[in-house]
Amino acid sequence: MMNIKKNLIRFSILFLLPLALSGCHKPKKTATFQVPESFDENKNYEITFWAKNDTNVTQADVYRKAISDFEKLYPNITVNFKLYTDYGKIYNDVITNISTNTTPNVCITYPDHIATYLTGNGNVVPLDELLKDPRYGFGGSEVKFDSPDYDEIIPEFLNEGVLFDHNYAIPFMRSTEALYINETYVNKLGYEIPDVVTWDFIFEVSEKAMEQDAEGNFKINGQKVLIPFIYKSTDNMMIQMLNQLGAGYSDPDGNIKIFNDDTKKILLDLSKEVKKGTFSTFKISGYPANFLNAGQCIFAVDSTAGSTWMGSDAPLLDISEENIVRFKTVVRPVPQYDAGNISMISQGPSICIFNKDDAGEVLASWLFAEFLLTDDIQIGYATTEGYVPVTTKARNNKEYHNYLKLAGFDNKEHYDIKIDATTLLLNNTDKTFTTAVFNGSASLRDAAGQLIESVTKSVRRKKTVDDAFIDNLYKETISLYHLDSLNKGFTEDLGPLPKASKVLITILITTWLIIGFVYLLRLIRNRQKKRV
Repeated sequence: MMNIKKNLIRFSILFLLPLALSGCHKPKKTATFQVPESFDENKNYEITFWAKNDTNVTQADVYRKAISDFEKLYPNITVNFKLYTDYGKIYNDVITNISTNTTPNVCITYPDHIATYLTGNGNVVPLDELLKDPRYGFGGSEVKFDSPDYDEIIPEFLNEGVLFDHNYAIPFMRSTEALYINETYVNKLGYEIPDVVTWDFIFEVSEKAMEQDAEGNFKINGQKVLIPFIYKSTDNMMIQMLNQLGAGYSDPDGNIKIFNDDTKKILLDLSKEVKKGTFSTFKISGYPANFLNAGQCIFAVDSTAGSTWMGSDAPLLDISEENIVRFKTVVRPVPQYDAGNISMISQGPSICIFNKDDAGEVLASWLFAEFLLTDDIQIGYATTEGYVPVTTKARNNKEYHNYLKLAGFDNKEHYDIKIDATTLLLNNTDKTFTTAVFNGSASLRDAAGQLIESVTKSVRRKKTVDDAFIDNLYKETISLYHLDSLNKGFTEDLGPLPKASKVLITILITTWLIIGFVYLLRLIRNRQKKRV
């Protein structure tokens, strides 16, 4: 009798499994978080903090000092620090840990990534209540440090953390892209650099720079190697070009519009420049800064946060001393189609908090995240590279003003190119934009860059890039990044199952019923034979 019961249980599991799987079609909504009435300082909390750093040791030191100072204020909170070299690695680890409920407490990340984290149930804490909580929110009465007020968070940056009508992130640092120019070479070619550089100017100067002598050396630098224009982030390149043209990319509902005629024209025009040898990308050729500093590039586009690598005197040079070419570097906004209507992308890391069973642990995480927006940390981190603080409180701080005034005082903390890049964003914050964030927007961003990479690589391989090529590239990219199956927002009901799916599920259930019936019938017959 016991064996029959066990077999019935096994059958029930097998029977119910398809039903459970068929019920996974509708996504779950994110659970809300209730702010505790008080924070228990007699209870010990241990939280994890994941952040990103390249090779800038000073940035890691800023994080470590922040943790030390915070733990002195809150002795009952221990912050465990894990440092990554790439935001993509943080993203992958978070996705992996979501399934095992071992996500970090506080994470430096991007809104595009958070949109994917939200596909789970209650993974990321909505911050709407915490932001303005009179006790523990920004400027709260129970906070033990000089927190900025809610109104001192720069609205454009704070709004970037709003996803699906809720705020899931606070800004940590902000940057944009900048055009770093070898002015010495531009002047040598007979040009003066305008305040706002256009795409036409870039390619006109680049084409002239391709002149070579009888021995095959480029006249402008006397070297065998020259790529006049190199772009670091081709996804940003495509997104900004489309935004400047008022062309389609995506909308807040998750509708993808990038595969249009404007994009095709951009790709066809770029293919001509690649064929001339005037344009390449980081993924194909290497870091723009290395080519710029070796006199093998005239126009390099990279983040303002990458400014410490740009120029003959850059503090973070990645090439050997004997390969450095002396030249004057100037910083301008990214190339524009309309010099009178500047449009540049807003980027930079944000902070999100992951939900845990203990509300006190979540509150401890929030307090640490809030602490990262205090003046010492904002100013300390911003001065390491071309970032800008995300609060008016830090921007108005005398220490920050003195830092900006000392541009060129030295080639380390006050490196003039870094401060020029910082000032570029400070003066043009109102001209920055962001793209819509939804579940899958990170994939769309990757796809945008891949279009340029594919065209550039194909031309270099002597392939014909024409309308038919672009049409086929669209299809391949849609398939590669699964853009035809993106969910438009994690809270959306996907509607009824397709008829074919319903038929398949019905067949599966019927099959399992028949198998179960035959299985039980055999058990009964075998039992009767044993009794006889």
